[in-house]
Amino acid sequence: METKENQIIHGVIWKQLLIFFFPILLGTFFQQIYNTADTVVVGRFVGTEALAAVGGSTSQIINLIVGFFTGLASGATVVISQHYGAKQEDGVQKALHTAYAFSVVGGIIISIMGILITRPLLKLMNTPDNIIDLSATYLCIYFAGLVFVFIYNVGAGILRAVGDSRRPLYFLILCCFINIVLDIILIVFFKMGVAGAAIATTFSQGISAVMVTVTLCRTTDIFRLRVKKIRFHAQPMGMIVKIGLPAGLQSVMYSLSNVIIQSSLNTFGTETVAAWTAFSKIDAIYWMISGAFGIAITTFVGQNYGAGKFGRMKKSVRVCLAMDIGASILISAVLFFLGGYVFQLFTGDAQVIEIGVNILRRMAPAYFCFTFIEIFAGSLRGIGDVVLPMLMTCGGICVFRVIWIVFVLPLNRTLNMIVYSYPISWALTAVLFIIYYWKRVQQLPDTDE
Repeated sequence: METKENQIIHGVIWKQLLIFFFPILLGTFFQQIYNTADTVVVGRFVGTEALAAVGGSTSQIINLIVGFFTGLASGATVVISQHYGAKQEDGVQKALHTAYAFSVVGGIIISIMGILITRPLLKLMNTPDNIIDLSATYLCIYFAGLVFVFIYNVGAGILRAVGDSRRPLYFLILCCFINIVLDIILIVFFKMGVAGAAIATTFSQGISAVMVTVTLCRTTDIFRLRVKKIRFHAQPMGMIVKIGLPAGLQSVMYSLSNVIIQSSLNTFGTETVAAWTAFSKIDAIYWMISGAFGIAITTFVGQNYGAGKFGRMKKSVRVCLAMDIGASILISAVLFFLGGYVFQLFTGDAQVIEIGVNILRRMAPAYFCFTFIEIFAGSLRGIGDVVLPMLMTCGGICVFRVIWIVFVLPLNRTLNMIVYSYPISWALTAVLFIIYYWKRVQQLPDTDE
């Protein structure tokens, strides 16, 4: 099997970044719609309590468990992209089949664990009594199909690692529409409430997992998947864990800090929980854009680093950073001025909308700070430098927010004091990444081998 000319290591940088970025962005957008569709339909046709049940504590628990695995599995993307850039077929094959074995086994184990700890976690997070049963129902159904989420994320990550960001997009678009149709059928017509939302999401994620697997099995390139060869290989598994574990731990730290913040938010009542739930869906517009740039630069850096094109690698980081900053400023302005109208998609409750807009207008102006963290962390991950960036992120963002909630919030227990912990932590951590990245890249030559 032979590969065609790899445009990531040969093409025009800004053009190839955009070609790679937009399918990732749209794919992330449609992936967000999975849960956002649940939120919109549930909020409109079931009520405020159901809206709070599918968001709030529920979202934080999902992010905690799923985030750890997807962070861990991101090591496979880096390993495969480096082998693919260097045209090492054996390395690609072993990493590919190891990653798939990891997704299946990990999915089953974490699915069982998730179901067992659902209710204790909800209680630990001070989830309001009037929504705890609804939240537990949604989570248990979601965790029952968790293996599909893991398989799709690993499969899509493999495709992106070799420069294919379009087919994961096509799969998500199709499954997103399936999810929306099922939401309407199960919630509006069959009156299944949050259970219907969870079933719709799980079923559509199962379809996406099947499609990405079939695609990898049918390819003629060096990243072809053979089901009979799915097994663990020690060397690539070690590299995947070495690179992915810090990302997984970072995700856990993010989620734990958010769990602590969510626990504080829960004490402000159901309206605040519902407002934060709706805000998180609107806020996701920025994160999916910045995250898409982060995924794109990780693949670009990984392949060019593997090919020895260090000058091209550095230039791609500068170009990607400029793009992300520009997009962040634009999104911040749009959300700041038009966010109130967007909130009306989720709820007609005037108090919920007022609380949500207040949160948004204090958060959005600081989005640009996070671009430095996203792009530099993604770039460093692409060359396998993950431990110190993880420590900087965990300390500057996660630990800082926990300290803020424990020691600063009691001085003025208001919602705004919780919100302020976000932009302040972004700014502090951005400074750390700017300094570290500049020092780190000075060690690499500006020329291409």
